[in-house]
Amino acid sequence: MRPKRLLAPVAALICVCPFATAAAAGKTAPAPPARTAWFGELHVHTANSIDAYGMGGVRATPDDAYRYGKGAAIAHPLGYPIRLTSGPLDFVAVTDHAEYFGVLPALTDPEHPLAKDSGMEDPIGAMVTMFTDALTGERAGDELDPEAVVRDAWHATVEAAERHYEPGRFTTFVAYEYTSMPSFANLHRNVIFAGTEVPAVPFGAYHSPNPEDLWTWLDTQRARGMDAVAIPHNSNWSQGLMFARTDYAGEPLDAEYAAQRMRNEPLIEITQVKGTSETHPLLSPNDEWAGFEIWEKSATFLDAEGAIQLADGATTGAYARDALRAGLEMEAGKGINPYAFGFVGASDGHNAAGSFEEDNYFGKLGDGSPQLRGSVPAEVDDEDTAMPTAMALEWGASGLAGVWAEENSRESIFAALRRKETFATSGPRIRLRFFAGYDLPPDLADRGDAPALADAGGVPMGSDLARSEGEPDFFLWALRDPNSAWLQRGQVVKLWLEGGESRERVFDVVCSDGLSPDPETHRCPDNGAGVNLADCSYSHDKGAVELATVWRDPGFDPAQRATYYARVLENPTCRWSTWDAIRAGVAPTTAEAPTIQERAWSSPIAYRP
Repeated sequence: MRPKRLLAPVAALICVCPFATAAAAGKTAPAPPARTAWFGELHVHTANSIDAYGMGGVRATPDDAYRYGKGAAIAHPLGYPIRLTSGPLDFVAVTDHAEYFGVLPALTDPEHPLAKDSGMEDPIGAMVTMFTDALTGERAGDELDPEAVVRDAWHATVEAAERHYEPGRFTTFVAYEYTSMPSFANLHRNVIFAGTEVPAVPFGAYHSPNPEDLWTWLDTQRARGMDAVAIPHNSNWSQGLMFARTDYAGEPLDAEYAAQRMRNEPLIEITQVKGTSETHPLLSPNDEWAGFEIWEKSATFLDAEGAIQLADGATTGAYARDALRAGLEMEAGKGINPYAFGFVGASDGHNAAGSFEEDNYFGKLGDGSPQLRGSVPAEVDDEDTAMPTAMALEWGASGLAGVWAEENSRESIFAALRRKETFATSGPRIRLRFFAGYDLPPDLADRGDAPALADAGGVPMGSDLARSEGEPDFFLWALRDPNSAWLQRGQVVKLWLEGGESRERVFDVVCSDGLSPDPETHRCPDNGAGVNLADCSYSHDKGAVELATVWRDPGFDPAQRATYYARVLENPTCRWSTWDAIRAGVAPTTAEAPTIQERAWSSPIAYRP
């Protein structure tokens, strides 16, 4: 094990370096491709989304979203400038809602033909009707036919992606959000296209609220040479439907369903502003970190007066770890697995910008001030603050997608998404790698070429590990974000099948500050890192720049199916709500924890005997 305080050679830390190993008969094995960690945003909205335009007052365009991703300042709807403080991103996908894509900007433009022809006197007031009807698979009315507007707005979005694409420096993806929401249960997906040859209009919930129909449409586009992946998000808000044990019609899952789902949905978004969907304390009571930035009130309904109300949401079928366990059980029982996915993170920002920096948080939609999001008491009793405050305080400053790819280009990054060599972070740019193989060098963590050796001797995150002689080794490697806190611990989450039932356990496998995991509890001792809530300063003498270790599962059974993924935690830092309070000179809210532990998750590695 090697927690470090000093940076190792840069080449060893940020890429998988080419090398060769001796093979049988004196031949040389081909060098694995050099892969670098790239960070990006795969879920952001602009004025083309009816909720962003109508509820958030957003007027920013896809061009603004790409400029923000490149590091430029853009205007928040409340008038102040917003800009990334941690530097530009490597890739961005603008994902406006397919449903009435670009319609509200057209309706509010008195010179636009749609505004003249629709006869709507209150287009903003019609937004709620349009959005609700779109989510339930209906049209807003016979008097509104937005097809031409959607086509034009979609075409302009494609052109914006082409304008801002700079291979080798900044990658853009043509994308959109499919927004199915039966009975307010979230079945949303972000659809990311490989290139700019795309269909004339996006497939939305009013084409069909059934995600299986989206997959069939994607299969059709793929057959025409237009590859794409769909990425589910906010499974925590799905009322157990995102990872249900039946299909949309309530029928048992079969091999065709599993194959089609995995062909179209190799990844899920595990964290974003509306909560983290890794797991829930009710599902994982022995995981001390299971409650990280979850959205407790994730069930939405209308009361008798038509007002939006919030309630506790379902857990089974709504979280990633539960779905991975269900997939193991289905493999054993039916020989299918529709839930063998990898992980990414995103923001779901509706201001043409992702708000994933805790000390630079500007909200998601209409919560652009501390008063609106409830972190600072409102000075006046304003009814307009009730809706954002009720839910916005639980929202988190999250997250980012990380990929390991050969270069910053559409082809390379999309290929990484397809093969699931991806990871998610809650916002910081923590670099995380996770490998599995047989007979990895025991001193791998102490070698400068560790990632290259691990890649040559095993399989990376997102892969399957075949059975072989002996026990597999797992190599975890993480590097801190230099703009964030030091790393505290590296963990492996194991899910396995025993007696036909799935089980789980979290292992601390590498600790900072020269500490070692307890052999009985498999937990690192407390490293003593803390936070000063008076000014949000944190410990600079605790934690690690780098964590690396080779680990063997102490309970490994070569006959058991198992899934493993890595999770890395930073030292504690201030939550965004605490930053708001300090800047306003008030005490932090007691409704949320004042500090959090930022983290990263690798895509899983599946061991299948």
